Amino acid sequence: GKVWTQNNGFAVVHRIDLATGTSETFKPFGDPKDGENHNIYDIIPDRNNNLYFTDFVLEHIGRIDAVTGAITLFAMPTKGASPRRAQMDAQGRLWIGEYRGNKVAMFDTKTERFQEWTPPTAWSAPYDVTLDRRGFAWTGSMSTDRVLRLDPQSGEFTEYQLPRTTNIRRVFVDNRGAKPVFWVGNNQGASIVKLEPLD
Repeated sequence: GKVWTQNNGFAVVHRIDLATGTSETFKPFGDPKDGENHNIYDIIPDRNNNLYFTDFVLEHIGRIDAVTGAITLFAMPTKGASPRRAQMDAQGRLWIGEYRGNKVAMFDTKTERFQEWTPPTAWSAPYDVTLDRRGFAWTGSMSTDRVLRLDPQSGEFTEYQLPRTTNIRRVFVDNRGAKPVFWVGNNQGASIVKLEPLD
């Protein structure tokens, strides 16, 4: 019954109690007036409503404990990674697009450890990552108009070149059919892209 939201202009997080209408403010990086430059870009709750967030300007993943309000910061392994969007999988692992780090990252919330994979094409600039039911991680390049599928077990990427400029942002996988289907909006073509892998 509580809703999380971020205020990226001030690098703070708010939590609203829907029953009472009251709100709380969490300041992971101290008072915004102190002048340290942070940008809370995305917020992702886990199944217990603990909140995870990405710090785009620097290179942190943060967690706010839903019960105690305690804040913990985890530094990304790659400096200057600029994590943007992230999605939580069913195992409680956070999948992260490292925009400036040109990597896909996974943060295991149980072990509090990171794992990273580098796409084969330079300057791929992953924005978001999602997992399909077969265990493949999907992301997209903001700059090269490629869809990328990662096999985390082997570390192998499969790249799908899109037919026109797309500027991939949020990514989605539909797991309901015989094979997972990838969907993304085309920011520069006023269209929706559907990708059906053959394997």
